[in-house]
Amino acid sequence: MQAYLIFLQTAIPELWAGTLITLQITLVALIAGFFIGFPAALARIYGGKTLSAISTTYTEIFRGTPVLVQLFIIYYGLPQFGITLSAFMAAYVAMGLNSGAYQAEYFRGAIQAISSGQMMAAQSLGMNKLKAITYIIVPQAFRLALPAWANEVVSMVKVTSIVYLTAVPDLMTKAKILSSKYFNPIETYLTAAVFYLIIIGILSIVLNYIEKVSRIPGLEMEGEAR
Repeated sequence: MQAYLIFLQTAIPELWAGTLITLQITLVALIAGFFIGFPAALARIYGGKTLSAISTTYTEIFRGTPVLVQLFIIYYGLPQFGITLSAFMAAYVAMGLNSGAYQAEYFRGAIQAISSGQMMAAQSLGMNKLKAITYIIVPQAFRLALPAWANEVVSMVKVTSIVYLTAVPDLMTKAKILSSKYFNPIETYLTAAVFYLIIIGILSIVLNYIEKVSRIPGLEMEGEAR
């Protein structure tokens, strides 16, 4: 026990530094995924045949292939075409594109869960389609999509662990280095697991609170009915 406490004095600062990198990659991936996924959802629903086909192809490719394969293609494959990205940039691109595909499906499901009668009512009041989408459909869709989007946040924290394979110094990479240095994989990886549990626990509490305060009574029932 004493040996483990001595080990923690060295491990905690290193794992904390890796935790900050993990959170950084997660944040960038979620932001990039939102700015990719939300337009992709709108394109699939309202964009006509061409845009809908492009959006569908994108989401199916990135949801249908392992994120590790996507990371390797971006980091190791693109240099063959003259495009070389740093390990960090490759992680941002791969995680962002992957998250965007999942977020597109969350938003698409939320938008389609809203009664079509609301669009008809908005247009009957003189709104054009764009205004109806912007002021009527989208605000409700964000609320409906929040539970699924919260799962994406938690999932992304865990998915980022694969970037250790491209030497990004995230939490998993720091754990691997410490394990190799001190030859104590059980203690090291269990400590890293505690760090992941703390991160995910805090994020879950915050996201559950946001979901609770933003909930509109009756809106969930309408989404479930369709």
